[in-house]
Amino acid sequence: MNGFFKIKQLVFFFICCGLCLLAILVRYAKLSMQPVTPISQNKPVVERGSIVDRSGFPLAVQTNFYHVGVSVKNIRDNEKLKEKFSRDIAPRLGIEEVHVLNAINNSRGFTYLKKKISQAEYESLKEFTDEHNYNFVSYEKIPGRNYPNHALASQLIGYMGDDGKGLAGIEFSQQQILSPTPREDSDEVEQGKNIFLSIDANLQYKLEQICHRVMNDTQAEGMMLLAADSNTGELLSYISLPSVDLNEYGSSSERARIDLPSMTMYEPGSVFKIFTVGIVYDEHGISPNDSFLCDGMYERRLSNGETIRIRCLEHHGWCTPKEGLMYSCNDVLGQISDRIGEDRFIERIRLLGFGQKTGVELPGETPGSVKDTTSPLWSARSKPTIAIGQEISVSALQMVQAATAIANDGVPVKLTFIHKITNKDGTIYYEHKPEEKARVFSKNTADYILSCMETVAKEGTGHRANLGDIAIGVKTGTAQMADKVNGGYSDTDFLSSCMAIFPVEDPEIVLYIVVEKAKGETYGGRIVAPVIGEAADVIIDHLGMSRGGAASLEHDGVITLNSSSNIVIGKTVPNFIGKSKKDLLPLMERTDIKLNINGSGWVVSQSPEAGSPVTENMVIELNLE
Repeated sequence: MNGFFKIKQLVFFFICCGLCLLAILVRYAKLSMQPVTPISQNKPVVERGSIVDRSGFPLAVQTNFYHVGVSVKNIRDNEKLKEKFSRDIAPRLGIEEVHVLNAINNSRGFTYLKKKISQAEYESLKEFTDEHNYNFVSYEKIPGRNYPNHALASQLIGYMGDDGKGLAGIEFSQQQILSPTPREDSDEVEQGKNIFLSIDANLQYKLEQICHRVMNDTQAEGMMLLAADSNTGELLSYISLPSVDLNEYGSSSERARIDLPSMTMYEPGSVFKIFTVGIVYDEHGISPNDSFLCDGMYERRLSNGETIRIRCLEHHGWCTPKEGLMYSCNDVLGQISDRIGEDRFIERIRLLGFGQKTGVELPGETPGSVKDTTSPLWSARSKPTIAIGQEISVSALQMVQAATAIANDGVPVKLTFIHKITNKDGTIYYEHKPEEKARVFSKNTADYILSCMETVAKEGTGHRANLGDIAIGVKTGTAQMADKVNGGYSDTDFLSSCMAIFPVEDPEIVLYIVVEKAKGETYGGRIVAPVIGEAADVIIDHLGMSRGGAASLEHDGVITLNSSSNIVIGKTVPNFIGKSKKDLLPLMERTDIKLNINGSGWVVSQSPEAGSPVTENMVIELNLE
């Protein structure tokens, strides 16, 4: 010691160190004497609400998944135990034995062996691990979602991710309704609300079957079908193909996840002509008895000497506006567009809702695109071209909402996908009430357009959609799609469509179908109009609308219901015929077989047949009506 450190300073320093050490020891002793408080693992904080169809059939329901993990420190040094455990657990998890060994050997503390096993798998596996005293295995409970109808209305329903948050569709847009943020000061389970969609699952299934067949027959790349109640604005069916199995969302293609009717915009083609005629008629620019000469080409010479030309497919001769729609005549529609100014025409198009979102309960909705007359892209040919449904981009939702104005005496109705929302106890939290928008046509104009559409169905390009016993109004369309590689329009890619409103005398339904990039035949009147007729027939029968050819039956009023019993799948496939969807739901948790349930109601057919041997990973297809 050279005197740099003084004795008093050293004593004071060591006394402080001793007091700190003593305080630590006392604190440690107190903690060691306290009983260990068990950690409440995976305590449910929010119980997510269900998504069901308008009648209550389940479309998305709460379930639980489990992550399987191993505390490696308890098994690392016991080679025999590791090998035995890997040999026992691998087949039950459906993974390779070497995968289990590698996971254990390459981890120092804790490792997951498999994520997201089902409730049934968890129960079976936990029973096994408890029985063999594998106490180093742990299970992490996470909230999950089961979609019993697989791909039915998949883009509308959407998908919930592993973190319990919606990633698409209604699951995303209604996240706070389905799974409200829990209160930090409450230990009680927060209850999400149940959403009753406006769609009818049974009708959706029937119409999806039609659409899948059309996709296959035409080799189309995409297809949309929307059916709306024109009085309430509720969408009864919403189809976007290709679709995705929501239970296998992670392995689906990006194309299958796209919600075509909401997210994509396109040039609508000749279907848009009904709105052009409606606008000019409402502006008193034309009358029913006006005549226009179609010589196969719309021509207009500008003051600078330039001539605008739009080709028509035929020489239709002298036509009234109604006949112009009946033949879908480009020449007549171009001449009709000359009867209204550019600015007023665009203003009226915007009043119909084009160029803005409809505001439905879906994420990522496109506003479409409507040119301004002051835009550098506006030219002298823009107005007649827009009049026939080109140089304007719309969404399918916009087309349907605008059509509700024709069906509803000139007043459009706001579209919606939500029929009602209930609390967990079933009490009504919200119930949809029709929301009428500002009037866009007079009643006289709406009636005139509807009568034009009825003529199209009876004598024009939409005659293949004519029902016979119920009056239907239609308008077909075929639009060249943009060539994104070379610019301009493609010579091979077309968008074929058809709009329908029925019954004409008292409209209830707006039905709109679009087929994208069909191979071979592309005219909407030839490939889509027949589908409109078929789909309209299904809708009419499903909703029980009165029709001339309806069968009349007598019944004594006594209905016998067979008692329901649990379905047991043993060594052979049981007979599912007549079983309800409720009877089938318990089988959804089976891991050794895959059950595909199509539709709602009761099983009418199955594949494979009853009595067939049950094999591992067998797929059983059940069709319900």
